[in-house]
Amino acid sequence: MWNMKQLEYGALARRANQIKDELRQGVRRPYKEVIDVFQGDLHRAGMKPLTFVRQVLAACVYPPLINSSNLPLDVRQRAQEELGRCVGGSVGSYSAAPGIPEIIHSISEFIKRRDGGIPSHPENIYISPGSQWSISNILNVLVNREASPRTGVLIPVPCHNKTVLSITQLGAVAVPYYLSEEQGWALQVEELQRALESAKGVCNPVALYVINPGNPAGYVQSQKSVLEVIRFAWEKRLFLLVDELYQDRVYGENCEFVSYKRAVSEMGPPFSGTVELASFHSVSKGFSGECGLRAGYVELVNLDPAVMKYIHTLFSKDACSPVLGQIALDLMTDPPKPGDPSYLLYKQEIEQIRTVLLHSVKKVHEVVNSLPGFSCPPIEGGLFAFPRLHLTPKAIQKAKELGLQPDTFYCTRLLEEGGVFTGPGWEYGQKEGTYHIRFCIAVPQDIMEELLRRLSSFHMTFMKDFS
Repeated sequence: MWNMKQLEYGALARRANQIKDELRQGVRRPYKEVIDVFQGDLHRAGMKPLTFVRQVLAACVYPPLINSSNLPLDVRQRAQEELGRCVGGSVGSYSAAPGIPEIIHSISEFIKRRDGGIPSHPENIYISPGSQWSISNILNVLVNREASPRTGVLIPVPCHNKTVLSITQLGAVAVPYYLSEEQGWALQVEELQRALESAKGVCNPVALYVINPGNPAGYVQSQKSVLEVIRFAWEKRLFLLVDELYQDRVYGENCEFVSYKRAVSEMGPPFSGTVELASFHSVSKGFSGECGLRAGYVELVNLDPAVMKYIHTLFSKDACSPVLGQIALDLMTDPPKPGDPSYLLYKQEIEQIRTVLLHSVKKVHEVVNSLPGFSCPPIEGGLFAFPRLHLTPKAIQKAKELGLQPDTFYCTRLLEEGGVFTGPGWEYGQKEGTYHIRFCIAVPQDIMEELLRRLSSFHMTFMKDFS
């Protein structure tokens, strides 16, 4: 399902870039520019960076700005504070491999506030160049390359494909459990049990990977669901890998993000002292959207001291995470407070992004479900829509004749004729016989309106052509 040789994103991306070049050279098409919503990259999609974050980073890169009255006082003070934590007072120097100690402490305080006062220990937190780097390193600890049968990791379908590739590259087996699309992509313990049974004789499952809020499916787990998954993992002695990158991105009515760390702690013994988990977060997917700065963190819970010692060695074998990214993490976890000069603008920009996303969630659901041959459960969280395509036999046959997956065929035509760059659902996993597309909803309102206009126009023509 996720064979690297089959990944067609590269071909689609190359074609998208070719079309962009052609448009710049004056080639006439029904559109003037490509709307690129393949990746969850806020700035690439047109969202503006947060002013406070960029001002502090600018002063850290060019310290004379600290003395400039053009920047708010709290920005200059914060930049001076951040530089004081850097070796030699420069963002150009290495930090300690696990991260700048004061920033790790700031992250632990953020987690403590998020979880209602439940302690978070700095020695259990490691900063990394993006969350995927952390996930790969923890998988490296869990996977025994010499084992027979091979190590298995339960993964959701649909699922962010880079994690699946990390699993298979290590020689492990990705064991799929299917989220229930009919129930808003709900995670069901019965399906986890089925997946575990399916692994017998194939591999030895040691871990369960969960994405909450979902990517690409856009669900948010209820507290009841989180507790059920924790009990299942405890009973089956599975390590919990919890991707919580979109924890700030919750839109659904009556939906609330509940961290696995908090749930485990509040369950009390024996769970609170024995369930092993790793929780991941990133500066890329928070409201700052700083994907290019490459910074994330992992918090580890209930690991054996000997394993923690090995993890410390593993996370220290490379140079540190980019220092500017670490500072961005600090600004995400410790933003301006009421009364600070930058607070009102910071709050206003955050609320504006939230408003735009709420609008996108509503419009996508409304428009997509109005189109024949399309359906999309409510988007409760995350940054993506993952609507289902009900393709006709004629469209499926045409795709086969071209040697393409049916949803790749659809995405290719949408790119060529509609100028919208989306991802085919099969690259994220889907039930056999179903087809989807994935696209980012974190775009400015005018771009979303144009995207949905183009998608609607193209889709009606496509369905007519292959009726």
